[in-house]
Amino acid sequence: MRILKYLFLLILLFLIGMSVFVSTQKGDFDVTRIKVIKNPRITVFNYINDYRNWETFCSWIKNDNSYKFNYPEVTMGQGASCSWISTDSEGNLKTISVKENESIIQKMVNNKEYSEIYWDFKDTIGGTKVTWRSKGKLDFKAKIAAFFHGGINSVIGDAYEKSLENLNKTLDFEINTYKVKVNGVVNLPGGFYLKQFLHCKQKDVDRNIKILVSRMEYFFVKNKMNSKGKPFIIYHKYDRTNDDIGFSVCMPVKDSIHIMPGSDIESGKLQSYTTLKTTLTGDYSHTQTAWKKALAYMSKNHFERNNSGQIIEVYAIGRNDVKNPSKWVTEIYIPVFPKGVEKSSRKKPIDSLSVVPAANEIVEP
Repeated sequence: MRILKYLFLLILLFLIGMSVFVSTQKGDFDVTRIKVIKNPRITVFNYINDYRNWETFCSWIKNDNSYKFNYPEVTMGQGASCSWISTDSEGNLKTISVKENESIIQKMVNNKEYSEIYWDFKDTIGGTKVTWRSKGKLDFKAKIAAFFHGGINSVIGDAYEKSLENLNKTLDFEINTYKVKVNGVVNLPGGFYLKQFLHCKQKDVDRNIKILVSRMEYFFVKNKMNSKGKPFIIYHKYDRTNDDIGFSVCMPVKDSIHIMPGSDIESGKLQSYTTLKTTLTGDYSHTQTAWKKALAYMSKNHFERNNSGQIIEVYAIGRNDVKNPSKWVTEIYIPVFPKGVEKSSRKKPIDSLSVVPAANEIVEP
């Protein structure tokens, strides 16, 4: 019995001594990991720039099912943020500075400890050279973990290496795996919706759509409103000469809703009309390919564009439904005249804004 007491005392003294030793060690760290990602720089940058994508590649998140994330209105670009809570961690991330397609600076608070994160993106042979650097301090629990796993640099460095490998695999498969199907002629039902309108250049369309869709979804959550379906895009204007794209990000609602004057959210109503439906299963970056196939189908089967209707893209399955981009579903609806309709009975365009691409032009939303 006395031996057991001595053993217990020795273990207790060891634990106390180890705790004192660990607590007195410097918790400062400065860790850098570099990897070539086999995708174009703009693709890699845009993916990392959006916090909603981090769940798909960060190793510590993928290995811990207890993580619960909260995403605010803005999740990409300067000022973007997110927060989380898990069994062992609680904190938030905020983007402080962004240099488009070149670098990102972020601040992280994890269990009340601050750190700075630096991303750098450079073109290189085989893809994009990504540099991920982190500077900060560890809390006591993290110090203990580092003590038993080879040190701070090893713990954080290993996590970064696994995460970058996950990122490479995710982008290589998830972004590049897609399929396009031209479904044929369907009737697009009408209905009420709320919208937010924007003009921008062609190269900024994809990024701005993601931003506005997130804002629209946040608007519904904030105001405790229910949508009648999935978010969709209406393309009002496509001016190739002046590089001016006009579109609205919309959310369907059951009834007409009155919006107070001064709001950037407006209400609208979509009329029913005949369309050619094309379905893209995969990341949004393949929308241009879907358009090419849709327009080629129209040309081959002698369908004529109906400019009295508007081009619609419906995000039937998006990143709020499934994290994997390869499983996202985007439905494209191009207004066409039904076969057999005489030209004299066709309606004129609704308004001057309904300028859509000609059949030989390609849109790349």
